Amino acid sequence: MPKTETYPRLLADIGGTNARFGLEVAPRQIECVEVLRCEDFESLSDAVRFYLSKCKESLKLRPIYGSFAVATPIMGDFVQMTNNHWTFSIETTRQCLNLKKLLVINDFVAQAYAISAMQENDLAQIGGIKCEINAPKAILGPGTGLGVSTLIQDSDGSLKVLPGEGGHVSFAPFDDLEILVWQYARSKFNHVSAERFLSGSGLVLIYEALSKRKGLEKVAKLSKAELTPQIISERALNGDYPICRLTLDTFCSMLGTLAADVALTLGARGGVYLCGGIIPRFIDYFKTSPFRARFETKGRMGAFLASIPVHVVMKKTPGLDGAGIALENYLLHDRI
Repeated sequence: MPKTETYPRLLADIGGTNARFGLEVAPRQIECVEVLRCEDFESLSDAVRFYLSKCKESLKLRPIYGSFAVATPIMGDFVQMTNNHWTFSIETTRQCLNLKKLLVINDFVAQAYAISAMQENDLAQIGGIKCEINAPKAILGPGTGLGVSTLIQDSDGSLKVLPGEGGHVSFAPFDDLEILVWQYARSKFNHVSAERFLSGSGLVLIYEALSKRKGLEKVAKLSKAELTPQIISERALNGDYPICRLTLDTFCSMLGTLAADVALTLGARGGVYLCGGIIPRFIDYFKTSPFRARFETKGRMGAFLASIPVHVVMKKTPGLDGAGIALENYLLHDRI
């Protein structure tokens, strides 16, 4: 089939909070991008139909190929989202949407594919020297949850993406302050994963733990209504709430620890890439935050990590880009 007959392609990047949709009308050309809140729709199919109804004036042809990146493991036909209420059958959804093919992949598989096609101006480098060609790249990022994947590019240019659920590894505190934060979380959860802290809700959890620390009982604190990731970040950057700044510093330190753990595990001399919508909101602060120092604080492996660059992905819709690239690979090679 000529490739032109496969456009437009229906793309989606579905997280715990938001679902992003777009139409790929030509290679790497995505239009009609919309962001919908998952909680506003009973099901994925309802959200897709609503999206297509909004874009019907832009649609000259009905999409017959789709690629959805979802923030959950893909294990067979039945998909249950980790951080929202949606569940669906891939085949039933394909039929419901009248698609010839519906590819469903993990959201950080899509992020990895997107990174393979990014330009220098799509990224903000945080330390390190340069990426080693054809070495593994580690992709991770806090959002509603915490995603992790690996990208390997062979010498012939072919891509291999390894999905994972590294956000759910057990959190290991680095110092006394993080032990205090971990103990607070342990009083609430049977398993304290890295995602408990390195996510939007994690900022709130860190704040709550620190607010109980001895010596901070009388400092200015947020009201219950203000206790959101966005407000904590804003107050931290404004400098008028020291506890918020300590929260953000702790968050970045913890992220540095995890990023280094992932880099060491994978031998990620191809670089570490931080995705998600949280860090770009405070990128100027992040460049001078405790993140990089913590990333390199690994004893005998400090020199190994010091050479590895960390990149923050600044592009707005990498999940859609990656979903499109994965679908292209599938249509060309019958695999992703």
